[in-house]
Amino acid sequence: MMQTHHTLAALRAQLRQWRREGASIGFVPTMGNLHAGHFALVELARKHADKVVASIFVNPTQFGPNEDYARYPRTPESDINGLAENHCDALFLPSVEQMYPFGTIGCVQMHVPGITDILCGAHRPGHFNGVAQVVARMFNMVQPDLAVFGRKDYQQLQVIRYMAREMSFPVEIVPAPTLREPDGLAMSSRNQYLQGDERQTATRIHQTLLFMRDAARQGLPLQGIEDQARSRLEAAGFGVDYAEIRRTDLSRPRSAGEPGQLALIAARLGRTRLIDNLEFENV
Repeated sequence: MMQTHHTLAALRAQLRQWRREGASIGFVPTMGNLHAGHFALVELARKHADKVVASIFVNPTQFGPNEDYARYPRTPESDINGLAENHCDALFLPSVEQMYPFGTIGCVQMHVPGITDILCGAHRPGHFNGVAQVVARMFNMVQPDLAVFGRKDYQQLQVIRYMAREMSFPVEIVPAPTLREPDGLAMSSRNQYLQGDERQTATRIHQTLLFMRDAARQGLPLQGIEDQARSRLEAAGFGVDYAEIRRTDLSRPRSAGEPGQLALIAARLGRTRLIDNLEFENV
């Protein structure tokens, strides 16, 4: 039976008991409004650990002043039921005060250099500082053996990998594949914001990623691929933040023919900002 903990003291008491029994701990941090993609993270964590802890916390420090913190969907009852049905062992459900005892203004700041200033970081200043801040706190609170993060937000995954290694957190970072709807749209809590025809239009993102992959494999010039990708999306009605090809470490490749690349897109459709990526090898 899944245990739900609202305080750090209760969570740590549970974790101490499990560790005395010799259990390894897997961790799945979330912001709630859970869907099949999140439950797949729990399933993956269970394959690597004896006990799985999930957290639900909508982190205010990773939202900008004009972003959707207030309207971010909060569905705790269905989230709790879904986690229990998917064999999560414990849920940490802290308040903002529990996470930031000195407030979000007086809290210790964290900045991961380099990879937080490009792509989404360039369009959402401070976002990844907030991500690093809350994940570091969660790692200290849960002290898991491993933590699972989805590949859909690839830049976030890289930021957390960098932070965990640089700060010497004894946590294995386990990446999870992106789950998609049958038409290719990456599963996301923000998909529910899509109105009317926007849901069908949103599939153009995955189609454009496939175009970028295929064009790169043909050795076409990088700038031309990215320009065409942007044009395709804009013609479909998107406001494009970026459509780029990068190495898997997020540095810029010299040419489209290099091995180990990924195409990344962030674009707005109506009021909804969608992100997706596609890793590929050139063959």
